[in-house]
Amino acid sequence: MAIPDFILELRASIGTAPLWLSGTTAVVVDGDRVLLIRRSDTGEWAPITGIIDPGEEPAVAAAREAAEEAGVRIEVERLASIAVTDPVVYANGDRAQYLDIAFRCRYLEGEPRPVDGEALEVAWFPVDALPPMREEFLGRIAHALEPAGPAVFRREQTGS
Repeated sequence: MAIPDFILELRASIGTAPLWLSGTTAVVVDGDRVLLIRRSDTGEWAPITGIIDPGEEPAVAAAREAAEEAGVRIEVERLASIAVTDPVVYANGDRAQYLDIAFRCRYLEGEPRPVDGEALEVAWFPVDALPPMREEFLGRIAHALEPAGPAVFRREQTGS
């Protein structure tokens, strides 16, 4: 995945030390189907995710990521969930952990396709026939598929 400039600047000072970052997930829904990307870094299917830039509104980041990664324009409809991810160690040794803010988003227009190199494929999947993916992504999708909410968040420490 492309590393934002602000993170490259931080890494120049702190090396691979853990970073606490804010991320967003756009669960793009169109009727009874969900738009997914096959990530270029892991090869796995996932909803659209990305890092929120400093000072950027999370919903704006979700719409930006959908355009950058999948070539689609979306409307962010509502907050679906907020969760802390498990710590991540990247292949280069960089460590991070994310506060993920997931949104239910409505597809507006655009031909879904890989745009910026972060996705190998972009495809629609019926909600009842999703491809194999990590449980955390399936959870975000499930929360987003509840049409009116509520937003889901943990109320206790989970040990991660």
